[in-house]
Amino acid sequence: MSKSNRILPLLLVTLLLGCVVFPLGIVQEVQAEPSAVDDALSAEGLTLVALRNDTMDMNQDGEPDAIRVVVILNSSSDWTEIELRLYGLHKDKEVQEDQYMAFTGQSNASLVYDAWSQGEHSLRLEFVNQDGNRITSIQLPTYVLTPALKTPQLMLDLDAPIRIETGDSCSINRIFADETGPRYDASGTRTFSGAPFTVLDNQTILDCSHWPAGEYVLKEAYRNDLGQTAEYWLNLTIHNRPAPAFSMTVIGNENVTDNPCEITMIPNMFGVDFSTFDKIWTVQGTVLPGNRSTTYDCSVLPAGVHLITLEVINNEKIRTVHGVNLVRLPGINLSEEEAATLPSRSFGDETPTESVGWFSIGVLGLIVCAVVFMLLVRVKEETGASSLRDLGPMPMILPDGSPDAQGLPTMTDAEGILWRQHPDGSTDWWDNQLRIWHKW
Repeated sequence: MSKSNRILPLLLVTLLLGCVVFPLGIVQEVQAEPSAVDDALSAEGLTLVALRNDTMDMNQDGEPDAIRVVVILNSSSDWTEIELRLYGLHKDKEVQEDQYMAFTGQSNASLVYDAWSQGEHSLRLEFVNQDGNRITSIQLPTYVLTPALKTPQLMLDLDAPIRIETGDSCSINRIFADETGPRYDASGTRTFSGAPFTVLDNQTILDCSHWPAGEYVLKEAYRNDLGQTAEYWLNLTIHNRPAPAFSMTVIGNENVTDNPCEITMIPNMFGVDFSTFDKIWTVQGTVLPGNRSTTYDCSVLPAGVHLITLEVINNEKIRTVHGVNLVRLPGINLSEEEAATLPSRSFGDETPTESVGWFSIGVLGLIVCAVVFMLLVRVKEETGASSLRDLGPMPMILPDGSPDAQGLPTMTDAEGILWRQHPDGSTDWWDNQLRIWHKW
């Protein structure tokens, strides 16, 4: 059988198989200039057996969005290496799809061009030998396509309370999608602005629980090398958490020690759980160890005047201190030993009094004057001996006078306060007067 007689059956079989394998779109046979293409391929020992194009609807929306190009080649050489390059031109931008072939005898290859934008796409097929030199090219038809690939999409999804206060659970999910750019090796760059600290591309979730209070205008933008862009804006306000607000009720004030006595903390903030806050009770400046409840039993206090304070510290280490002066009166029926040790109690006109003479008052006045004179002289000597005061912690500054952030990321809020963030999320603020960092 002659060579032409062998090619004709193969061509018929290929066309029949194409009708079965590629039923999704319109099939177009492309006939380039036979003489030029065939001559160029023949010089390489190749024969173009068949070339066909199929339009496809990948997302099943009724619109063509991709082109499949099938090439069947026959080689007269013992071993052939060739590269097929499919180019698509749209809006002055050209993308490329490659297919490498290594075969003996006859072989076929399939290349798929996915539309990346709405409109006309002009296709061109090139044959390149193993040395990288172009053998020939075939101009394919121009197609009107609708992309099935996802164009760039961005979104910042905020997961936080309606009113955000410092320390509240707060996170931002960065949602990003681009199927077009990576499909043709044209991925672009993402930029993020407005955050108090640096945001990397691989950070899919931003933890804003430790951000300082302020108003933030967050923006993320993306542009791939095909010229497609996307951007998203998010306005975020973080309020300073107020200090714990509470009051204290007293039962037993100005009552005798025989009666019950109790001091209770009353929260004055709606919807705030005080159970997780630290509570420190003190009596005359002495901390009561182990007492973290909202009540204090003051029945154990003896007669007299007692300063009782309660310090409440919330989870963000913001504290409030309230105090009361509690008066405890001695009981009525006291023994002589109790009366001698307890403070005296007034019984009105029946309270016994002792007169004090002018001589005693004069002697007491002289003693007071002598003590005051000695104190003044001593204070003057101590002032001359120590002319320098304690300046506190050493300043944390660089040789140029700027704050030493020790390599940590910093930001300046709307009030002009400089902040830095540690790897664990905690923050410090810069004291311009003492020139040191304070823990937030």
